[in-house]
Amino acid sequence: MSLIEEIKNRSSTVDRAIQEYLPVQSPEELYRASRYLPDAGGKRLRPVSTILAAESVGCSDIKPILPAAVSVELVHNFTLIHDDIMDKDDVRRGMPSVHVKWNEAGAILAGDTLYSKAFDILSGVDNDPAQIVKCVNLLSRTCAQICEGQWMDINFEESNQVSEEEYLEMIEKKTSVLYAASIKIGALLGGASDEVADALYDFGRMIGVSFQIYDDVLDLIAPEETLGKVRGSDLREGKMTLIAIHAFNQGIELDIFGKGNVTQQEIDNSVHALENAGSIQYAKDLAMSYLEKGKSKLDVLEDTRAKNLLLDIADYMVERPY
Repeated sequence: MSLIEEIKNRSSTVDRAIQEYLPVQSPEELYRASRYLPDAGGKRLRPVSTILAAESVGCSDIKPILPAAVSVELVHNFTLIHDDIMDKDDVRRGMPSVHVKWNEAGAILAGDTLYSKAFDILSGVDNDPAQIVKCVNLLSRTCAQICEGQWMDINFEESNQVSEEEYLEMIEKKTSVLYAASIKIGALLGGASDEVADALYDFGRMIGVSFQIYDDVLDLIAPEETLGKVRGSDLREGKMTLIAIHAFNQGIELDIFGKGNVTQQEIDNSVHALENAGSIQYAKDLAMSYLEKGKSKLDVLEDTRAKNLLLDIADYMVERPY
């Protein structure tokens, strides 16, 4: 099977597990709101990677791993619901956001339900109690880090004095730690040693950072019909990405930064200036560096189909076609 087929095969298993572990119960409207976003689909890369991590360390029966896979997916959807509220985004996955259908109070409760159920489900995994405790502790720390990263991101909107180190810390906490935790949880529950599980965590962490850096690149170079939004939206919204930080450090003035409504020509001019300054290439190179360092962390594993799929997913996340 192709990579996409392999992902879909495992994600369909996750879909069925979500229905099992998060049934619609009383009060029904709360659980309909909670299930709304998970039922809308998505690539399921985090839970799929949880399963693949378990397989990569020798776990042949994924059924006991499924509750953990569901848990990380619920946490991911919890963050999306709250992000949409904070960002006032009315559309998610091509549908009205949860807060649009159930108002902000309902959306907050739906998100909190997903968060709570994630730990309830994870704590009931059929595994060594010591490993379960490690996984619960890891996921709880990860949720705190996600909040820290989100807070940093909000603060960055009020400052143009953000360093590269601060930016990298922010995207690691906001984006990559959940992917890293998803993989480490799969490894721990699959029977890996702490050393191997830590290596897989570092793999996920670095791939997540690489993904976010390259996502900022795509905001500038990908066609709008593929992006699904106006090209250069990060610049127009005044987001301090690695590209913007590098450009400002070079003394480049970006006239559209934080301007909002701009013409296509103004966007093209700014992208051209960023290309000439080497800012876009700098971000590309750093993204590729994180990708290769992350992939090297899987050298601790024997060569298996699951390991190769994790490597393929890493390439797909960062070098995905646009």
